[in-house]
Amino acid sequence: MNEKKIKKMLLLSGIIFVSVFCLAPFCWMLVISFSTRPDFLLHQNLHITMTNFLDVLSTKSLHFLDYLKNSFVVASITAFFSTLIGALAAYAVSRISFSGKTTLILTVLALSMFPQICIVGYLFKIMSTVGLINTHSALILPYISWSVPLALWLQMSYFSQLPSEIDKAAQVDGASRMQVLTKIVLPIALPGFMSTVLLLFMFSFNEFLFALMLTTDHTARTVPVGIALFQGLHGELPWGYIMAASVVSCVPVILIATIFQRRIIQGLTQGAVK
Repeated sequence: MNEKKIKKMLLLSGIIFVSVFCLAPFCWMLVISFSTRPDFLLHQNLHITMTNFLDVLSTKSLHFLDYLKNSFVVASITAFFSTLIGALAAYAVSRISFSGKTTLILTVLALSMFPQICIVGYLFKIMSTVGLINTHSALILPYISWSVPLALWLQMSYFSQLPSEIDKAAQVDGASRMQVLTKIVLPIALPGFMSTVLLLFMFSFNEFLFALMLTTDHTARTVPVGIALFQGLHGELPWGYIMAASVVSCVPVILIATIFQRRIIQGLTQGAVK
C-alpha cells in the first residue's frame, strides 16, 4: 500500500470519527424525542410517537413558545446592533492611524475573554438596581457588550482589505465619512457584515449563564434556560419533552448554518474589493 492510499485512509477515518462524534448526541436526542419512554433500551421496546412534540408546542404551562420567541427577539436585536457598532468601530480602526492602536485592539479582545461567571454577580446587582431583571433589556445589553469585540475583530479584518483610495475618491466627490461608510464601504463589505450577524445570532441564541441569572419566568427567559428548567408534576425530568424541545430549538440554528454556510465562509475568508 503506497503512501497516498494510507493518507487517504487516515483522512477518511478521521472524517468518519469526527462525524460520528458530532452527530451521535444529536441522533440520540432525536430518537428520545420520538420515543414514548427514554429507557426503551432496557425494555427493548421502542414506540415512535409525535406526542412529545405536540405537547411541547401546545401545553401552555411549559411556555416553550414564549421561550422561543424571547430567544429570537433577544438574539436578533443583539446580533444587529452588535454588528452595527462593531462595523463603526472596525471602520474607524482600519482607517485611522494613531499610536497605541494595536494595544487598544488587543485590550478589547482581552476584556472579552473574561469568564462570564466573574461578572455575572455584579451584573445582577446592576440590573436589580435599575429594575431590569426579567426583561429583554437585561439580556440584550450584556449580550451586546459581550459581542461587540467579536464583531469588531471579524469586520476589522474585512475592512482592512478595502483600499483607502475608495474613501478618498468618495470624499473628493463630496461624501461625508458616514456616507462613505453607509453607501460605499458597507455594501462592498456586506458578506462580512452578514456573516457577523449570523454568528452573533447563534451565539446569543445559545447563551445560558446570563439568561439563567437575569430572568425569572417565561416573560423573558430564553430557550436554553427554559429547557434546562423543564420539570414534571412530581419533580421528575420529562426527557421526552426536553429532547423534543431541544430538537425544535436546534432547527433554526441548523437552518441558518446550512443555508448561509457559503456566505459565512465567504465573509470570513474573502474581501470584496471591486
